[in-house]
Order: sequence, then structure tokens, then C-alpha cells
Amino acid sequence: MEELVYKIVSSKKNQRKIGFIVLIFLIIAVGMIPTKIVLAKMLPGKSANTFSIYVDTASNSTVQETKTVVECVSNILKNEESIKNMEMFIAQGAPLDYAGLVKGSAFKSLKNQAEIVVNLTDKHDRDEPSFLMVHRLRPIVKDECEELYNGTTIKFVEMPSGPPTFATIQVNLFGKDRQLLRETSKVVAESFEETEGLVDIDIMQDDIYIKYEILPNVEKIINSHLKVDQVSNILYMAFKGNVVATKNSTQQQDQIPIYVSLDKKTRTLNHPSQNELELKLSRLKLLNSMGVMIPMKEVVSILPRLSDPTIYKKNMHYVASVTAECDLVSQVYPLMDAREIMIKKLSKDFNITRLTGMSTYMFDLALVDKKTGEKVLARWDGEMKVSLDTFRDLGGAFISALVLMFLLMVVYYKSFALSGIVLVGSFLSIIGVIIGHFVTDMISLFFIDMHFYLTATSLIGFISLMGISARSSLLLIDFTKSLIETGIEKNKAIAVATATRAKPILLTAVAIILGSLLLATDPIFGGLGVALIFGSMASTLVSLFYIPVLMAKTVAICPSESEIECQKGKGVRLSDIDLQEIAPETYNDA
Repeated sequence: MEELVYKIVSSKKNQRKIGFIVLIFLIIAVGMIPTKIVLAKMLPGKSANTFSIYVDTASNSTVQETKTVVECVSNILKNEESIKNMEMFIAQGAPLDYAGLVKGSAFKSLKNQAEIVVNLTDKHDRDEPSFLMVHRLRPIVKDECEELYNGTTIKFVEMPSGPPTFATIQVNLFGKDRQLLRETSKVVAESFEETEGLVDIDIMQDDIYIKYEILPNVEKIINSHLKVDQVSNILYMAFKGNVVATKNSTQQQDQIPIYVSLDKKTRTLNHPSQNELELKLSRLKLLNSMGVMIPMKEVVSILPRLSDPTIYKKNMHYVASVTAECDLVSQVYPLMDAREIMIKKLSKDFNITRLTGMSTYMFDLALVDKKTGEKVLARWDGEMKVSLDTFRDLGGAFISALVLMFLLMVVYYKSFALSGIVLVGSFLSIIGVIIGHFVTDMISLFFIDMHFYLTATSLIGFISLMGISARSSLLLIDFTKSLIETGIEKNKAIAVATATRAKPILLTAVAIILGSLLLATDPIFGGLGVALIFGSMASTLVSLFYIPVLMAKTVAICPSESEIECQKGKGVRLSDIDLQEIAPETYNDA
């Protein structure tokens, strides 16, 4: 080891070779991220023992229509061996779970809403993770069940592996004109549908549909010798049901109301249209005081009206939200593609300004309608925003750690050059982190056909490695300086120090690698384990071969101000020199 390092640091040609090799690996490693060879993601998929399916039919759907869609989904899932049982909640949400806390499942109470909770066998007893099962079942369920009724949306909701968010990708549209927000949200949803990797696209708004109000015509009722109460009661009894009596019970504190209504088949319209409603009312006849049967159609008015959609607000502003989930891909890459498609589509009707800045709002768009001048703000939210916030904060922590390390080294060594050597050695461990994720990704694709992502935990491992890398560099620098002070020539001192300190540096790396092997198999902290394992390898190689080159190039390593004296070495006693290591001609001179 000593001879190898001495051969490297004594030759400028060898020094340039080592520097060139390090530079090539650094360029390759850093280039893997923008070229998508190594993919980045907030957190990887987590295999759980349960997942949920949200069913939303059109806003004017009946309970029976919603139930039909739910039964279609359940019939497909019954054929899965890994599914133990299912719970179906129609016109209500399931009991709150970790994912439902932020998705508002507890507020579901409409006829067009349903939720299916799917319970799986234990994840240790099956080969297929839950997120791969969802990936496989999603297109099958959507193709067969969403086509039953127009406006039906089926979403697969998995247990989040990190902080729960309303959706993986979410665009909130803010503005004053609600109709403009509704039209713009449809364009955003179309952009999401054209983006590869995005699924479960949904607009968080009620559908606008035509409803019919049946109003008693008082003048016609009086002329027909009927009573207004009589007409109203029959209408309620025909369509909704009316209380005609009560029943007392010793087991019930309050009186039990008795409802009377037409049977389900009679009160249901075959086709939701005004003609069908008029035909239904013409069959309902009332007996007036003259003993004549009067058709209900003759004493009421049917008024078609538009439904009143729910008004959504956020921070006291009208909002329309469009959500989407990512299908086994990182949300970072579909975000960029979807944003460009949105800009292209919206530019026909809006003047678009891209918001810039260092915050996570730099992806937002300011829209101004070309015809009316109305303003709309498209603001990104969801897990994508959490990811950007996390990576921004971790990047800031990484830079802060480098700056603090550099300042501490400057105070200790009173030299910017030596502090820079420590800093470079710490930063270059990123080569191992990124290349390690590439190797692990290849292995993961080969065995289980899924990507291994560079995650937030990977960055935490990289930041942790800086302290370990700095320690190795400090050992070499301090020992080299102490050897030079005893009179050993500079390059020889570097070689001796590197060979001597190689064992503790290697043992430290081996301990980290062995300790991180269990972490590498964890679905959440796997990135941390891979970063520590491969980063330690890269850090060890840099410390043993590149740090000596940097030390050989700097004068600050020498205690003396003269580089010439440092290269030649000071005079030392013969008793301090191993004569067998000295060349004969040098021995004679001594």
C-alpha cells in the first residue's frame, strides 16, 4: 500500500490519472439524475395488508347505480387469492384510517359515494406487494366498471408510506369566476390524462345536471276542487314517503314513525326526462270533493332547473381541485410533463405567466383570460409539494453542513487549502451514493421488475456520510503532518500515513456496511442503507487514493513555509533511520 501510494503521489502523471478517474466518475454519477438513469422520489412504495377503493358515480346517480358499480368491483376482486375479505360502504365512508384522515372519507354521505376496504393476507406470506397488486388490478377494474355509468370515477387508495397527503399530484385553481374555474379544471384534467404515468384523475367538483321541481299550482288545485295539503301529501308519498301514523313500543323511548310510499318499481323513472316524469304524474289520480278523479299532472307545474353544486373554498378563495395518482413512477417527472401540456392547452384562452423563485411555488402558473381579463392562479399541491419541500430542506441542510465543516477546519488548520481537501473528500462520497442506487435499481428491476428510487432517506444517508468521510481525511492529514515534522520527506510521509491509517479506515467502512445491510432491505429506509453502503465504499477509495494526491499538491501540509525543505526532508539522526530502506549511495553520503 505504501509503495503504491508513493508511486502515485511522486509522479505528476499518476496524479493526473487519479484526478481524471475521479472526475469521470463524478460526471457519470451526477449525470445519472437529469438523464433519469437514477430516478428520484420522496418515498418508495410500501407493501401493506390493506388498501381502499373509492367509488364516485355521477352527482345525480341513485344508490342503486352506485351499488351496481361497487358490486362490479367486488366481483372482480373475488377472484384474487391474496384477498381475505372486503367491506363495502355505500353512501358513506369507511372508518377512518391513516390515509382517510386527510382524504375526507369520514364526510362521505351522498348517494353517489362509496368505499371498499380490501383486506389482504399478511405481506410476509405473499410474493406480490400490495402496490404491485394495485398496479395490476387498476386497469382491469376501471375498464369493466367505470363504463357502467357515465361520470363514474374509481380510485385506488394505498396506505401512504410517509406523510399522508390529499393526493400525489394536485392542482388547486383559485379565482373569482366559478364557471371559469370549472372550465379550466376540465382542461387540467385532460392534460393529466395525456401524461404518461398518471392515473385516478378526478375533479373535486359536483356535476351540474338538470333537475325537475314539481310545484303545486294553487289556482288549478282550487278550480279542481282539491286541497293543497292533499296534493302535497300524495307527492311526498309517491316519491319519498310520508308519515301516516306512529307506533309505540316498550323497547323504544320515542314513537316509531310509519312511512307509506309507492313501491320501488313504481316510483322509479325508467328514463330521467321531463316526458317520463309527466307520464308518471298522469298516472297518479286524486279524488276531489265532487267524486271525480283528477290526474296529478293537471294541478302541478314541472320546472327544469340546473343543480346547485357544492361551493369549495380554501383560504377564503373559490377553488377547484384536480387530483391524480402516480402509477409506480416518481411524481417529479409526470409533474414536468403535465405542466408543459397544461401550458400548451391553456395558452389558447389565457395569457400565462410562469411564477419563478426559490420556493416550491416556482411551478405555479398565473393565468389571465384573454376575453374577460379574469385571473386564475394554478397552484401545485399534494405529495409533490411535500417532496419538493423535503428535498429543498435536505439540500439546505447539506450545504449548511459543508459550510460549517469548512469553517471548523479553517479554524483548526488555519488553512483554506487543507479545509478544502476535507470538504472535497466528503462531497465525493456522492459518487458511491448515486452509482449504488443505479446498481440496486438494476438488481431490483431484474428480480421484482420495479425501480429503486433515490429517496429522501438516501439524502439523509449522504449527509451522514460527510462526517465519516471528513474523519478519514483528518486522520491522513494529521498523521502526515506529524511525520513531516520528524523529518520525513513529504511524499514519503503521505505514503506512510496512508498505509498506516488504511486499516482503521477500512475497518470503519466495513462496520458501516455490515450495519447497513439490514436497512438496505427495508422498503422505506432502503435508500438510507444503500447510501451508507456504497457511499462508504466510495469514501474509502477517495480517502486512500485521491486525498493523498490533493495533499501532495498543497504546500499547507508542510509545517515549514519552504516547499523545497518539505520535499527534501529535514536532517535526522542515523539511529532514527532504517538503514536497510536507504539506497547505498545515499547511505554513503550520510
